Amino acid sequence: MIKHVGKYGDKKVVILYRQVPNEDHMCLVVYSDLLPRLLHDSVMKVLESPEGQASKDLADVLFRNLMADGRNILETLHREGHIKKVQTSNVLVTPTPSSSVRLDELNKILNEMAQGEEAVKRLADLDRNAGITGKKKDNTAAQKAKVIENPTPAQLESQILTNSADNSALSDRDLALQRIQQAERMQASAAQLLKESQRLLEEAKSLDPTLVKNAEPAKTTKTKKTTTTKKQTA
Repeated sequence: MIKHVGKYGDKKVVILYRQVPNEDHMCLVVYSDLLPRLLHDSVMKVLESPEGQASKDLADVLFRNLMADGRNILETLHREGHIKKVQTSNVLVTPTPSSSVRLDELNKILNEMAQGEEAVKRLADLDRNAGITGKKKDNTAAQKAKVIENPTPAQLESQILTNSADNSALSDRDLALQRIQQAERMQASAAQLLKESQRLLEEAKSLDPTLVKNAEPAKTTKTKKTTTTKKQTA
C-alpha cells in the first residue's frame, strides 16, 4: 500500500495536501508524469520513503528534502508552477492496484477517525469494498499570495495553500502546451550537449588526431542503383 498517490481523470497525481484550509473540498496535487525527470525522481524518492509514507501531508516532508542539485523540492514545485488545486471529489486515491477511493470520502473518514470507533469501522469497510462513490459540490478558490524569497516552512505553506490563481486543473490543451514547452527545453539542452561534444572532439583532435578520426562517425556512401533490361524477343 502506497499513500499520497492517485489519479485525476486518466492522469497520475501525487497528493501534496489532502485538504486546503477553509476549502475542504479542494486539494493540492502535482501531475507526476509531467514533472522534469530530476524533479520527478526526487518527489518519488521522498514519497516512497518511510518518512513520506508516515506523513499526513506529503508536502511537509518534501519541504525538508533537497533535490540532487541542492534545490528545495517543495519550493521548486511551487516556483515552477507544478502544484495544481483540484476538487477532492475528482481525485481517486489508488493505494494499491486493486483498490481505490475518492479523496473527498477518504478525507471525511480520516477526519472522523479521532471521534470514535465507528469511523474506524467505516474505513475498514471501505478497504474491503475497494472504494465508494458519491457527489460533492464544487467551489471557487482564494487569493494569490506574493512570492517570498527563502521562505520559512510556514511561509511556504501559506504561499502554496493560498496561491490558487494559476494552479487550477489542467485542460488537454494546457497539457499539450506543457509537453511542447518541455520538448523545447529538451531540444535546447540536446543542442547544447551536441555543441559541447564537438568542442571536446576538437580538443581531443589537437591531442591525438588518429583517435579522433576513429571516433568520428563514419560517412555513408550512396550506392548507385542498377537497372536491368529484359531482352525483347521477336
